[in-house]
Amino acid sequence: MRFRLEQRFSAPLDAVEAAFVDPAVLGELAELPELGRPEILSRSDDGDTVTMDVRYAFVGELSKAVTAVIDPARLTWVEHSMLDRRTHRTALSIRPDHYADRLTCSATVTLAPLDGAGCRREVDGDLRVRAPLVASKVERAIVSGLRDHATVEGRVVQAWLDRHPSHPSGGP
Repeated sequence: MRFRLEQRFSAPLDAVEAAFVDPAVLGELAELPELGRPEILSRSDDGDTVTMDVRYAFVGELSKAVTAVIDPARLTWVEHSMLDRRTHRTALSIRPDHYADRLTCSATVTLAPLDGAGCRREVDGDLRVRAPLVASKVERAIVSGLRDHATVEGRVVQAWLDRHPSHPSGGP
């Protein structure tokens, strides 16, 4: 299933980009149970490239037909991302902790300045679930959860940027 997510921020592109790889911002996201409590497993920054592994858990609702073949408690994954600061693009992949043979997901995240002020963050991805009879339902549920996540994440990041406008990442 192809999906596209869009977020808009009133801050400059460089500040938004820095916020999305700032451990302090991710720490604030971890305080929100509806985001599955993201946990940074690794992070490296060589100046031009930031590589991160962050663990997430699915926190959405699934139908009984889906939970008959998928245990919601086992829907955890590591999001591996590599940000290229020169192009403002991030390649990411989702690596399931369980059901690796049943789920694949990859996406490209692009930041672009908006006319006037602020920037747009677009996520273009592809999610595939292999589960007899319920694959499309699971895909829709996961993409719905990703949309919900993006909405909450966008609010947290914008609030962070509003509170800390002088730092490149919005942070102290």
